[in-house]
Amino acid sequence: MRTSLALAVSAALVAGTALGLAPTAQAADTSIRFVDIAGDGGTVLKANVVTPAGAGAGVRHPLIVLPTSWAMPQVEYLAQAQKLADSGYVVVSYNSRGFWQSGGEIETAGPKDVADASKVIDWALANTPSDPAHVGMAGVSYGAGISLLAAAHDPRIKAVAALSGWADLIESIYSGRTQHLQAAALLGGAGYLTGRPGPELQQILGDFLSSNLDKEEDMIAWGRKRSAAEQLDRINANGAAIMLGNAWGDTIFPPNQYAGFYEKLTGPKRLEFRPGDHATAEATGLLGLPNDTWTSAHRWFDHYLKGVDNGIDREQPVQLKPRTQALGSARAGETPFGAGYEGYPDWKSLDANRRKFDLGGTQRIWANVDSGANGGIVMLSNLLDQFFQAPPVASIPLLPRAFAGVWQSERYDSPQRVRGTVKLHTTVSSTKESGTLVAYLYDVGPLGLGKLVSNAPYTFHDRTPGQPFGVDLELFSTAYDVPAGHRLALVVDTVDPLYIEHNPTGAQLTFSSPTADPSYVSVPLRAE
Repeated sequence: MRTSLALAVSAALVAGTALGLAPTAQAADTSIRFVDIAGDGGTVLKANVVTPAGAGAGVRHPLIVLPTSWAMPQVEYLAQAQKLADSGYVVVSYNSRGFWQSGGEIETAGPKDVADASKVIDWALANTPSDPAHVGMAGVSYGAGISLLAAAHDPRIKAVAALSGWADLIESIYSGRTQHLQAAALLGGAGYLTGRPGPELQQILGDFLSSNLDKEEDMIAWGRKRSAAEQLDRINANGAAIMLGNAWGDTIFPPNQYAGFYEKLTGPKRLEFRPGDHATAEATGLLGLPNDTWTSAHRWFDHYLKGVDNGIDREQPVQLKPRTQALGSARAGETPFGAGYEGYPDWKSLDANRRKFDLGGTQRIWANVDSGANGGIVMLSNLLDQFFQAPPVASIPLLPRAFAGVWQSERYDSPQRVRGTVKLHTTVSSTKESGTLVAYLYDVGPLGLGKLVSNAPYTFHDRTPGQPFGVDLELFSTAYDVPAGHRLALVVDTVDPLYIEHNPTGAQLTFSSPTADPSYVSVPLRAE
């Protein structure tokens, strides 16, 4: 599965990038060069440089550096680099070390990758007409993660656009102490197909996928070293303007960890969430087509690197597009937030209006059997939701109660506009010391068909069998409108293809709601 998934996705992305070169190849106004840049330790990084038309000696232009995404070739950003150069930027895009023709081994945004970013800036300032006082970084996925980490270590970086990236690697692929199987397998497979994983990555990936709990602390330490959330003090001290963009359904880097990171930034900042899966919100922009995410990134750089008064600093800094609205592009002459987007002063504003429904009674389920409630398929299910509003579905009345706990709210008389992070609180006991549960929130129509609103896994170890314990679980953040006449349903089972489960054979889980500590689901709703 790992190899086939990685091959399919990598092939699609590479083909898409190749198509995106069409408008670039036809443009003759700017200068494009393919160069070798010496990265940390002299490692050769394959790069391309796009400079504005008519750039000459004595004229300096703002610089934008673009590290490539995981497994992507160095031509990934050429369409966007052309657009940026046309508006006056020097753009240097480089293949991250360990991938394709660049030298070295895959470090997974380790210290050498961060040092590489600074080396690329050094090279650009010495070899292009770029301005050392106006330096920005941007990237999708892996490039986003490297850009955020570089902003913590290089104060020359004044603005960042981190798209479909991570700020907390542990919360991204090990949330709820549960391995995100398909995400890790996809990344690992793509890494082996297009690059050279180093010994450390090979060891970490092997321990992760084999559930080697003896190495859990080592894996967490490795992830923290690669998380911008652990570098917040340095990022805030350097003061770069940080724009974060992600998709609600990102199955590799879920949105929660970006939202938490955003709230702790103290400099100029912006947070945008849209429908889609990993990197799908930016994909059309990589083809050179109109794209909300890239339009916003260009406006961000125009303001914070060129000083353009385009109003982006006066807009509400948190911009959300609900999943139940089609993903569109900005119309000429207006910002992409004129239609379909909702603005908020901060992320915590989404918590201001919450509504609970109780999880009463006691339900016992058998583990090790997939009930039919699932979070979907990485890179596919949320792509269908993005373009066709077709999330994973389940018939709630037909879910086998021996393998799934089910609780439902009352039927709502008016639309319920879910915005933010749904929270689950319950009491669990198990017949075994370890186990995994997966919680799903569904929008249930009159015929009992449930559309997936959100989900999240939770794993426990070293619990006393039969002894109840409390569970507090945050589902992945979302923006979803539940129609009038529908209800919400919480479903809990123990198996989902997205995750590695830790349920011993024959285990049973019991969910209860003690009088002194009742169980509930807390749903954040948009205040009308």
